[in-house]
Amino acid sequence: MKQTPAPKNANILTLPLAQLPRWAQWLVLAGLSLILAAIFRVARLPAALLLGPMIAGILVESGGGKVRVPELPFAFAQAVIGCLVARMITADILGDFLRRWPLLMGVVLAVILASSTLGFIMSQWKILPDTTAVWGLLPGAASAMMLMAGAFGADIRLVAFMQYLRVVMVASTASLVARFWVRLPAGAAAAPMPWFPEIHWAAFAATLALVLAGVFLGRRLPIPAGTLLLPMVAGAAFHLGGIFSIELPPWFLGVNYALLGWTIGLRFTRDILARAARALPQIVLSILLLMGFCGLLSWLLAKTLGLDALTAYLATSPGGMDSVAIIAASSPGRIDTPFVMALQTMRFLLILVVGPPLSRWVAKRIKG
Repeated sequence: MKQTPAPKNANILTLPLAQLPRWAQWLVLAGLSLILAAIFRVARLPAALLLGPMIAGILVESGGGKVRVPELPFAFAQAVIGCLVARMITADILGDFLRRWPLLMGVVLAVILASSTLGFIMSQWKILPDTTAVWGLLPGAASAMMLMAGAFGADIRLVAFMQYLRVVMVASTASLVARFWVRLPAGAAAAPMPWFPEIHWAAFAATLALVLAGVFLGRRLPIPAGTLLLPMVAGAAFHLGGIFSIELPPWFLGVNYALLGWTIGLRFTRDILARAARALPQIVLSILLLMGFCGLLSWLLAKTLGLDALTAYLATSPGGMDSVAIIAASSPGRIDTPFVMALQTMRFLLILVVGPPLSRWVAKRIKG
């Protein structure tokens, strides 16, 4: 039987993008990012400059676009976020965190146990092959989890889909929570951001040197997420020691937020989406269950330590460290960003230790 051709406007985004040259696809991506970021800013959503490019990247990729953020700019953006976190760390916050570490370690272990259990169940039920579900649900840095998963026999493409779908879901939900959970005083409004303030050039040059060093060393040393962690640790040491202050102009941060958003969004390729389509309901359900469990932990953490609810929510949120840092830094109210990142980093480092033996154990159980 002769098939009826699809209407010309059935996929209005796919046809033009597939035919456009790369530079034109970049223009479409940038234009969509600006429009979405502007809409999110009008809606007063935190991290609008991350979420707008992230969703724009998903739309462009699913519409036939073939652009990609090169590895070097992505590493640069991660190093900038590391410096952003380092700028917020103070000696009082570190001391307070160290006094609470047993409880916080328990929270981290609970999140890892919950994600591992969900991944093990999906593996046992043959929803996804081998240990793919375990690595896909482990809440660490997505790029590091992908590399480690490939080394232990998991399907790296499905792991990438699960990791970045979780990042998008968590980032979007966290932004909505930050927008509607925080109660600002009556009549309070966010002060307009000066995008081009006066720059202290010596401090900015030192910050750029730290970022470049983080990119250089992070890409060469065997440290997962080193381009994020090395500038964060070194920058905190320089900041606390009074060696230099970290200078990050708003326009500079905005560009790097966009680079991170594009990197995440553009990785939702059609091939990955097609591979994951059959297991999509189970994947989404597992992510929602993990987010709900982490939300419950955040409530307990807030009640136990007297933290504000949003700080506790972001600290336990099973998203990427870089996207959580951006949301925390751009949220209204008094978010304890160093505490959030300390808990996120502790969880990430612990996952690096327990991930490989956990993967081997799951593989033996499945084959057994």
